[in-house]
Amino acid sequence: MPQLDTDLAAVGAGLDALDAPSQERRPSFGRRFVRTAVPPLIAFALLLGVWQALWAAALWPEYQLPSPSSVWAAVAEAIETGRAFEVLWTSVSRAVLGFLTAVVIATPLGLLIAKVRVVRAAIGSLLTGLQSLPSVAWVPAGILWFGATPTTIYFVVLMGSVPSIANGLVSGVDQIPPLLPRVGQALGAGRMAAARHILLPAALPGYLAGLKQGWAFSWRSLMAAEIIATSPQLGEGLGQYLHNGSALNDISMVIAAIFLILLVGVGIELLVFRPLERAVLRARGLTGAL
Repeated sequence: MPQLDTDLAAVGAGLDALDAPSQERRPSFGRRFVRTAVPPLIAFALLLGVWQALWAAALWPEYQLPSPSSVWAAVAEAIETGRAFEVLWTSVSRAVLGFLTAVVIATPLGLLIAKVRVVRAAIGSLLTGLQSLPSVAWVPAGILWFGATPTTIYFVVLMGSVPSIANGLVSGVDQIPPLLPRVGQALGAGRMAAARHILLPAALPGYLAGLKQGWAFSWRSLMAAEIIATSPQLGEGLGQYLHNGSALNDISMVIAAIFLILLVGVGIELLVFRPLERAVLRARGLTGAL
């Protein structure tokens, strides 16, 4: 019997160890920097090398493929004159405001679709179809409805991001084990309390994926709207800056605009969504995915 008790205790300890989150030692800052920052820098350097080699080979004329130094000169000029900061602020502020509004709309909508069968049957397929619809298709309609005004810009951003966020939340709720909502009901949680304390936390990975995709759709929708809908009332954003470069046949300005657009996308991913994703994974003991 003592031996049996010892074996059972060992088995119980092993099961507890499997359930407990991993307590692996976090790597040092230098090692994490090398692991996360060096590979993109190497890839960027290789891209610049290939670009420089193609330009030096003169396979295309200068007005089609400028040198990296010409593009950098266009970026530096925009920074020196303050134009880069103005267009960045205009576009980023619009994107952030539109995205936050989309989150406020899409979160209750996603919960409603996920938990009410009639609503899912009525608009679930429509929401999926809207997600696959290119956001640029809404720009002409928005201009006809609202004119070349900021309302059109935000309308296009919302139509591009709300379906993605709502569908991400629906997917996350669908993957919640049925036991969790039942436990909430047994403990007396109402609909609002269950949504706040059970559904949203349990669906957080899928919801976060929807938020990431929603931001990407917001940014893409905004660029499409700014390129097509132009007026003095709208000011100059990154999309308008890109459009102006195309109208002037200035390929260096066009590529500089593309670089700034890409810079914002990568920056938001690294500064906002990557830390959120790591925090969620670490809270769930999924350190191997970090």
